[in-house]
Amino acid sequence: MDKISIKNLEVFAKHGLLPEEIVLGQKFIVSADLYADLREAGKTNDLGKSVDYCKICHDIKTFAEENTFSLIETLAERLSEKLLLDNPVIKKVTLEVKKPWAPVAVHLDTVSVWIERGWHTAYIALGSNLGDSEAYLLFALEELKKAENCRVVSVSEFIVTEPYGYTQQDDFLNGCLELNTILAPYELLALLSSIENKAGRERNTVWGPRTLDLDIIFYDDLVLSESSLRIPHALMHKREFVLKPLSEIAPYKLHPKFNKTVLELLSELKAGAEV
Repeated sequence: MDKISIKNLEVFAKHGLLPEEIVLGQKFIVSADLYADLREAGKTNDLGKSVDYCKICHDIKTFAEENTFSLIETLAERLSEKLLLDNPVIKKVTLEVKKPWAPVAVHLDTVSVWIERGWHTAYIALGSNLGDSEAYLLFALEELKKAENCRVVSVSEFIVTEPYGYTQQDDFLNGCLELNTILAPYELLALLSSIENKAGRERNTVWGPRTLDLDIIFYDDLVLSESSLRIPHALMHKREFVLKPLSEIAPYKLHPKFNKTVLELLSELKAGAEV
């Protein structure tokens, strides 16, 4: 990916833990690498296809001066979020915030924090079999559209499926969506859980009936296996109600562990069912 670099932008701002840092202020130095696809801008000579680094510099300066944080970690985090949200062309940003006048009572050149943040692509499975299932799925969709740190890219058709595991319950309505997000995996999980809770989700029976079920199927090509979160979803390859709508919006998405596409996984599942 292409990159535009801003090196050692000086701002005078009020960030720190000590009262005098907040009252008097001090110098901070910010460097940013902005990652984007600049090919079209280079071919067309059109600034609208690129990143306006003049505007970015002024945005960094204004944000640092108009806000006050105890930690430069927070300054870097909030600033990276603003740059990503305000500039759709930017896919990833690395930021270094230096504090050359840090009050540490020893001689040093500078103290700095360096972070890397960017947009990620996640695929989310949706399901419901209590109440107005379609309304619950549409509610989840609207909640994700409203989330500032998420962008809904595409949504599959909703399909009616038989229950999985615990079969003594009504049929489900299922779908999948593609989501761009700057949230980390556990942050995304927390957002999905909060949406489920808003929909009145109760967790009384494993694989039991529910008003709304939201599962992370893929998150980029991440492979994560922890007690509270597994990505890719551990049972996705066994669930036609996940693979069928997912194949509609991401047929050639490659499973990072099985090295097979969604279409291949769906075909194998159907073939096994026929046998």
